[in-house]
Amino acid sequence: MFIDAFLEYLSLEKKYSSHTVLAYKTDLIAFKDFCVVEFDQESLENVHYNQIRNWIVSLVDQGVTNRTINRKVSSLKTFYKFLQKIEEIEVNPLAKHKALKTQKKQEIPFSIKEMENVFVEFNEGDFVSLRDKLIVELFYSTGMRRIELINIKRSDVNLSSKTIKVLGKRNKERIVPLIPTVIETLEKYLAEKREINTNTEHLLITEKGNKIYETLVYRVINRYFSKVSTKTKKSPHILRHTFATQLLNQGADLNSVKELLGHSSLASTQVYTHNNLEQLKQVFNKAHPRSKKKD
Repeated sequence: MFIDAFLEYLSLEKKYSSHTVLAYKTDLIAFKDFCVVEFDQESLENVHYNQIRNWIVSLVDQGVTNRTINRKVSSLKTFYKFLQKIEEIEVNPLAKHKALKTQKKQEIPFSIKEMENVFVEFNEGDFVSLRDKLIVELFYSTGMRRIELINIKRSDVNLSSKTIKVLGKRNKERIVPLIPTVIETLEKYLAEKREINTNTEHLLITEKGNKIYETLVYRVINRYFSKVSTKTKKSPHILRHTFATQLLNQGADLNSVKELLGHSSLASTQVYTHNNLEQLKQVFNKAHPRSKKKD
């Protein structure tokens, strides 16, 4: 009963996406199943920290990564905060829990050369090639998230003002400018799209006229970047990372990049300053009088 109420709270009050709500539901159901099997207990509101700790140990034994375990525990913690909010419990059993240590992942953005090379790979000879090029163009020139790109509607694109409206997390809208190369690709794509029989309002569609989907987007990014890059990770998020890093490297203001990315705080945007910081260190060490070795 409380799980359903919690999920409704996330969806209606917190405005979380259906994808996020499903992730919370999956984590909570998995923990509930564990409690039933291990402790013959179905009511999560009566759980103690030691039971949660047993679940964490079982996940470690199964080979689940610390990062994934932390995410699952975070779902539980949010659930118990909700139970506190509606006064079903007084104390959150995870109030003093410390997250498991994780190795900090450093994501390497694509270089300017790799980005130049990838656009040579598109022949623009048909609808699919134009659509795939537009997918890469939009990721690279707007920094939007994968789910944001999938959900873009034709009405969100304003060719007159050369902007695109993006619906981000918690239904927060932002307007992102479109550069000339994207406008050019968009116009060519829209001309080809008119020949496709479709009932969807979405901008990016399949050959059969349906809205594009996650697997297709990943496949497009992997296919084209595998031709021009030897990097291990090739994903929509790396393109978002590339967008932010290259803007910052060219001197863009951190607050401006924050707005373009749709971040709610600067802390999220600062993740992308790592590479820029390394460059600044090199310049500093070469230029600052006190950093030079004396003869």
